[in-house]
Amino acid sequence: MKGLQFNIHTKIIAGYIFILVCLVVSLLIVMDRMSAMQKEVDYISQHDIEVHNLANQIQKNVVDMETGMRGYVITGNEEYLEPYNIASRNWLDNFNKLHSLLASNGTQQRNLEEIKPLIINYITSSAEYVVNQKKINNQRALDEYFQNNNGKKKTDELRNHFGSFLENQKNLTNRRVEQLTQNNNNLKITLYGIIMMVTVITIATAVFLSNSIVKTIKEVVTTIRSVTDARETEVDLSTRIEVSTHDETRELAEAMNDLLSNLEKQNWIQKSVAEISTMYQGMTDLTDLTHAFITKLTPLLGGVYGVVYLRRNQGSEVRYVKEAGYAITGEEGAAASFRLGEGLIGQAAMDKRIFLIDKLPEEHYKVASGLGESSPRNLLVAPILVDGRVEAVVEFASFQPFKSQHLTLLDLLQDKFGSAITNVAGRMEVERLLGESQVMTEELQAQSEELQAQSEELQMQQEQLRITNEYLEEQKQFAEQRAFDLKKAKDELEDYSRKLQASSQYKTDFLANMSHELRTPLNSILILSQMLMENDGDMDSEEVKDSARVVYTAGSDLLRLIDDILDLSKIEAGKIEILTDEVNVTEIPQMMKSMFKPVAVKKKLTFEVHTASNVPAVITTDGQRLQQIWKNLLSNAFKFTEQGSVTVRIETADPDYVQELLPGLDEEELVLSISVSDTGIGIAPEKQEIIFNAFQQVDGTTNRQYGGTGLGLSICREFTRLLGGAITVQSEPEKGSTFTLYIPCSLEPAEYPLQLEQLAMNEAAVSVREVVEDQQKDSDETAAAEVVEATDDQLFKGKKVLLVEDDQRNVFALVTAMEKKGVKVQVAENGKAAIEFLQEHGDFDLVFMDIMMPVMGGYEAMKTIRQDLAMDRLPIIALTAKAMKGERDKCMEAGASDYIMKPLNINQLFSLMRVWLTEQVNAE
Repeated sequence: MKGLQFNIHTKIIAGYIFILVCLVVSLLIVMDRMSAMQKEVDYISQHDIEVHNLANQIQKNVVDMETGMRGYVITGNEEYLEPYNIASRNWLDNFNKLHSLLASNGTQQRNLEEIKPLIINYITSSAEYVVNQKKINNQRALDEYFQNNNGKKKTDELRNHFGSFLENQKNLTNRRVEQLTQNNNNLKITLYGIIMMVTVITIATAVFLSNSIVKTIKEVVTTIRSVTDARETEVDLSTRIEVSTHDETRELAEAMNDLLSNLEKQNWIQKSVAEISTMYQGMTDLTDLTHAFITKLTPLLGGVYGVVYLRRNQGSEVRYVKEAGYAITGEEGAAASFRLGEGLIGQAAMDKRIFLIDKLPEEHYKVASGLGESSPRNLLVAPILVDGRVEAVVEFASFQPFKSQHLTLLDLLQDKFGSAITNVAGRMEVERLLGESQVMTEELQAQSEELQAQSEELQMQQEQLRITNEYLEEQKQFAEQRAFDLKKAKDELEDYSRKLQASSQYKTDFLANMSHELRTPLNSILILSQMLMENDGDMDSEEVKDSARVVYTAGSDLLRLIDDILDLSKIEAGKIEILTDEVNVTEIPQMMKSMFKPVAVKKKLTFEVHTASNVPAVITTDGQRLQQIWKNLLSNAFKFTEQGSVTVRIETADPDYVQELLPGLDEEELVLSISVSDTGIGIAPEKQEIIFNAFQQVDGTTNRQYGGTGLGLSICREFTRLLGGAITVQSEPEKGSTFTLYIPCSLEPAEYPLQLEQLAMNEAAVSVREVVEDQQKDSDETAAAEVVEATDDQLFKGKKVLLVEDDQRNVFALVTAMEKKGVKVQVAENGKAAIEFLQEHGDFDLVFMDIMMPVMGGYEAMKTIRQDLAMDRLPIIALTAKAMKGERDKCMEAGASDYIMKPLNINQLFSLMRVWLTEQVNAE
């Protein structure tokens, strides 16, 4: 069997087939034994039972003949002879069958043959005799026959013989059954033995197969571990796996050996590349570099000859000149230079590919040693490329053929050696230029003492820089240790800076908006009041009434703003007095309708107030603060709603929601809910919280569409807290808002302290003071620079002025004042409308531009006029209520020609007009 070689698959199949053959043989043996037992069982069940049945049947035939004979003798009825006749005919057939069945048993057959004469004797001498005598009615003969008992003796003898025959047959059957039982037990033992034998054979086969497979695999694993565990840090790649089997494990070992061979080649290549690359370091001369390269690489490639040719540009011609060699004999051992395409060196440089030539003629080149000269038979020529340009060509000769790993190594070294050549050449060029520079420097120093002094000073600076660098290097470790702390501190400062910037932005936005809101009504009051004061009877009564009405309206708006500021000041003070009294809830709907129904009619809005039936008629709270809260909510609802409806619902709040909203409130306390819903512009989710903060609005820009100081909702929230309640908001942009006020129905009189953000208020106060100082300074400068001139009707009359202002009170005041001077005034409500006017009619002499307007503000409008419309010579005077520092410069940068701050001084306004209109006339 040693000559046969099986693979793992064949071994497993052979094992399975062997086990299957054992099972089949075992089954055949068991089936044979079972067939033998079945034959014995069939013999007993058919033969022995048939023998017993036939013997009993013969005995029954005799009994039937005796019974029929006696019945006939007793009764004389021949019907009793029918069993007799049947038995006398059948007994012999049964006897013959039984005799044939006993052919294999001579003893029983002889016993049966002894019974036959007795039966015949009984029939002829007893039964036939009695029947015949009865038929002839010979009673005497019958009585004599029965008295002598001749028939009884014969039947008793027959019974004895039958009993003996059946007993012998029964004993014989019992012996056969016992033999069958013994055979069955033997079959069981045989079956168990076969099972054990098959099991042992199966286990032995499995052990044999597994050992034959695992043994070889373990040999492979052991060999692999011996390779990898050769050293802790190195792998012995020269080890090879040896396996004597010819199965798949042999293929595994051969594949592993191939892998080790490839890894050994790769390791050799990498080590060689590393050694040669390390050799380049520190070299600054091309001759040294090329000599070291060819000396190191030639033995690695198995070569006995090597030479390096470097690229040299001689005018317009490129030549490759010999720079270094290995084992070169004499001066004429290798050509000094080659042109492109000349020889293998020039051709390799031109084609940019490696030439590998074997079977060189002996006279090609000879390598000399102390013992003689030999001719290499293999030649390798390779170009060294750097960025697609051949910087050098190397040539090697060897007695043995060059291997694939040699070509791979050379291919990997091309870029590295080429880069080293360019680097060294670059350093040599730098050194050459440095030498030339030093020579030129010395010449220049000899020519100029000044340059020498500067050079010395530069050297001193360089020395100081070196000392500084050393100091910085010393401090580097200390700085790195503090980096983490500094970064943490930086993050904290940046966070604090963001908070300060946000606070500063809130302050700036508030002051700008407050300045605009205060100065706008104050502007119209001052202008109209000045016009009324200077009225010499030129104004009729209707104009006086209109002016007075505008003054009254502006004063009311100014008073309302002052009230808001005073309320905020009281809240800031930390204490505010709450006066509790009984408030009639049923009167609130009527008060709301009487106050805001005209507003709804004017804006064409639906205004509804719904009161639930379970609302208490009277509650105890501060009625004035409560009215101030819902008035503010309704004012906002109408201000921000252009179409649709405003709906108020007064009802009792849900107790569960109240406990969640006001956890400190008594559970049995009844809470009134007043919700104000509108279909206005809505509030974005991220803005719904800041609208309750002081100085903050949804739109805090200067060109926002809706005015206001941003204090109303903040005051409402603080008043609501003082009343023991809360205020919530639900809103979606472009769909509307719902503000809901929750007020307890019972409030005990007390004085409630309230703490706010004192820092923000202090900053706001400081900013207001700075604004007032800047305003006073600007007013003084304007007054000092103002030149009083007589009214020149010819200058103003017929001039066209574009007034860009959204506040109708200011529009009324300014239009009235300028029209009295004969000026034609065109009004635009915002910057966008002003641009449209200027595009259609470009003959305006002057433009007054408000800064804070909806849709498009003054800054953007002035930039558009100057840049897009190219109206550089059109005078634009900025009107602003923003008394912030630097506002004049901001207006001038946007394109304004001049600047005037609200509230306007009418004489100052006319003075500015006179200056710019005069410039216009002089320019024409």
